[in-house]
Amino acid sequence: MATQETKRYMEMQMQELKEACAVNEEEQQPAPKKTNNNNSKNAEIAKLYEDAAEYEEDLKGFEAELEIVRANKFADIPTLLVEKFSSDERDYVQEIKNLLELTWKNYIEDEKQDAKEQLQIIQSTELSNLVDTLTQAYPEYAGDFESEIKEILIARWETLIAIKKEHIKEEIAEIKIMGLKPNYVQRIYKQFHGIE
Repeated sequence: MATQETKRYMEMQMQELKEACAVNEEEQQPAPKKTNNNNSKNAEIAKLYEDAAEYEEDLKGFEAELEIVRANKFADIPTLLVEKFSSDERDYVQEIKNLLELTWKNYIEDEKQDAKEQLQIIQSTELSNLVDTLTQAYPEYAGDFESEIKEILIARWETLIAIKKEHIKEEIAEIKIMGLKPNYVQRIYKQFHGIE
């Protein structure tokens, strides 16, 4: 019987020791802080606004580009866009050239007078000399190549801006569907990414 009591006594001591060790481990490793929990929640909320933030950034860029298109002569526009927004992602000269070529191909389909010859000039001429070359080739042309080409560019940039605004509206609508306020989500996004 003495062995039974000794065994029971040792089990109790072992249990007390385990409990004491567990208390010491808890003191060494405190419970996770709420800030970590908040950070993970904020990360999830910030993620909801990422696409909208990207669209807003694109929108600002397109609006700044449109200002340059409206304020300058056509011959200067490609150079100014490259200087102000130098980017590996976009080749403004090629974009403008492609836009003009597509527009003149549509003119050919619509059977606009001299469109085929004008397209050949557009394809073979640098943008900085394009208006002068077209004007010299067609002195009897009643229109103004400068203003017509700028109108084409302005229409394109306005379309890009409208598309980005629509994308932003869609993202905001998705946030509202989730039951969150867009301004709150935007604020958490900016705080999470250290903006402002």
